[in-house]
Amino acid sequence: MQLQHIELDQLKPAKINVRKTGGKDIGDLVPSIRSLGVIQPLLVRPNCEGFEVVAGQRRYHALCALAEEGDSHPVPCIVMGEGDDAKAIEVSLAENIARLPMDEIDQYKAFAALVKQGSSVEDIASQFGVSERLVTQRLAIANLIPAILSAYRKDEFHPQTLRTLTMATKAQQKKWIALHKSDDEHAPEGYQLKSWLFGGAEIAADAALFDLDNYAGNIISDLFGDERYFDDAESFWAAQSTAIAKAKEAYLAKGWSEVIVLDIGEYFPSYEYVDTAKEEGGKIYVHIAHNGEVTFYEGQLSRKEIKAREKAETNGGDSAAGKPEITKAMQTYLGLHRHASVRQDVLANADIALRLIAAHMLAGSNLWRVEAERQAADRDAIAESLAENPAQQAFEAERNEVAALLGIECKNTLVQKSGLFVQGNDLITVFTKLLTLDDDQISRIMTFAMAETLEAHTPMVEFLGQLMCSDPMETWKPDEAFFDLLRDKQVINAMVGELAGENAAQANITATAKVQKGILQDCLSGKRTAQTKDWRPRYMAFPMQAYTDKGGIAAVDAADYLKSE
Repeated sequence: MQLQHIELDQLKPAKINVRKTGGKDIGDLVPSIRSLGVIQPLLVRPNCEGFEVVAGQRRYHALCALAEEGDSHPVPCIVMGEGDDAKAIEVSLAENIARLPMDEIDQYKAFAALVKQGSSVEDIASQFGVSERLVTQRLAIANLIPAILSAYRKDEFHPQTLRTLTMATKAQQKKWIALHKSDDEHAPEGYQLKSWLFGGAEIAADAALFDLDNYAGNIISDLFGDERYFDDAESFWAAQSTAIAKAKEAYLAKGWSEVIVLDIGEYFPSYEYVDTAKEEGGKIYVHIAHNGEVTFYEGQLSRKEIKAREKAETNGGDSAAGKPEITKAMQTYLGLHRHASVRQDVLANADIALRLIAAHMLAGSNLWRVEAERQAADRDAIAESLAENPAQQAFEAERNEVAALLGIECKNTLVQKSGLFVQGNDLITVFTKLLTLDDDQISRIMTFAMAETLEAHTPMVEFLGQLMCSDPMETWKPDEAFFDLLRDKQVINAMVGELAGENAAQANITATAKVQKGILQDCLSGKRTAQTKDWRPRYMAFPMQAYTDKGGIAAVDAADYLKSE
């Protein structure tokens, strides 16, 4: 960039300048420039006819007004390089946000231009010193139809009304703008608009995805039959949810990788997604409005997923890697409970334990230095749940009895890194004690030592669980920690289908995770009739089974590995 003094007739506003309104509001600038001159240079760049003003539009119009009064001088300008539209947008936006506030639509168009060029919400907020919330609010304007944007630019309604309308469906927006333009009717605004959009008292028959002839409830219409509404919202949502579930199944049958059903009223930020073909991993997102309207966003992939793919491809990884089915915390929870079940069975199988010891000595493991499995739980809730597991309690009782055989004190573990002894006990002293024990007692001690050094979250736990037909359900029951860590709605809905039946799963596919977890808990407590008497989550079977194709579950990967061996 360089500073030049350019004649006013060589300047003109740049089309790229983000300010479309307010740029000629120069009442405060003309007296200042007349008295003091242009204190801050204009930011310009060359074009075929001179220079275009990228930042400083109000100063430019003030100078034009002074020129008409006969007061014209060369203008101080900082000249940019050519061909950098993205940078020009950024500079213009950064300056204008800091000065006379642009209206929401100017900011939306500027932000949208940057998003189109690959910038994320975080990038834009960081570049211009504004909050991510403001950027997100402005980008939400993309959901509005042109007629509403045009009316707003004419100051026909308050900005808050504009923001509320971003949550409306296209059909609701068209109905609202028709009311707004009507001479006989009034368009709701403010609190009335929110009630009009989300009150839920009126669900139009047109919103139904199902055949109205098969609807068990009543449909109310006016005298002319022009408008028809459901009289029972609960019955409508049950039928609508079943229809959505069938639509999901149809999409999956056509080869779509995933169909995500959003919670009722959950906003779908379309600006964060890119149109992506089915063959390239595009997904289906199902948006459900409070008034029952359903929108299917076909072939969508989030920008974050695209970036993750690109990064994986650059690093030679799996470009299709996405969000795993269960969280890391849930894997820890499940792994520890499964480990407790297998470890208890090791105690009852001394012959396997002894051979396992030999295998560890020959092949080694991460634990055979030797030290005990710490059963690390990264959350208090997981540790508390594990402590309540009867298998865990039985193991700790055995630890105390084995310690008594050795004549030593034992608090948390019998096995230490330095050997099969607790700190403070001399190796020779313990060995001398072992010489006084019979083979059965030695076998019991070795069996316990093997069980205590069995590493959690490993293929060996999965192999032993299958070998010994371990059953975690004998000592474990779904508890509060389990349900708290259960997050994936597709998994939860599948569990509802297993325990409460497929009809219940389909009827509640749009319900929140909390509601569906409540159905599971009611079935388990007897408050609701369960379709499966002895329900076993797939996560608590040997071999472990998944509910989706998302992958990312270590125990399932281990089971697949064992099958291939």
